Amino acid sequence: MTFFEPSPVLLAFIFYKKFVFLELLAVLALIRVLVGPGIARWPALFALLMSLGGIATIFAPAAGIAQGDLYVSAAQFMAEGGGMAALLVPSALFLICTMTPRARWRWLDVLHIALLAILLGLWWWTN
Repeated sequence: MTFFEPSPVLLAFIFYKKFVFLELLAVLALIRVLVGPGIARWPALFALLMSLGGIATIFAPAAGIAQGDLYVSAAQFMAEGGGMAALLVPSALFLICTMTPRARWRWLDVLHIALLAILLGLWWWTN
């Protein structure tokens, strides 16, 4: 008799979207906010704030602060589209930085596109 065993790819996808993607996106956005020129900072700042809000929502139950209207609204947004909406919106904001002229450190954009490709690849693989 065998029990239900989830696919390793499914487990990797859940771990990546829950504990890796937003955290790394927040780090990349913070670096862009600190070193980017004027216009490239704004989308990165909004992506940073959204990523930090998502991280706070994910870890709120562990911190014992999972109550109140703000948490409920944030948790509902985090659940939209199977949890992908809350990941793709700040990522789309950070992609705007890719199109800004004179943005420094283009390797941040390359890393972000790699993170996004991994996320979308795992999502595609699990569907």
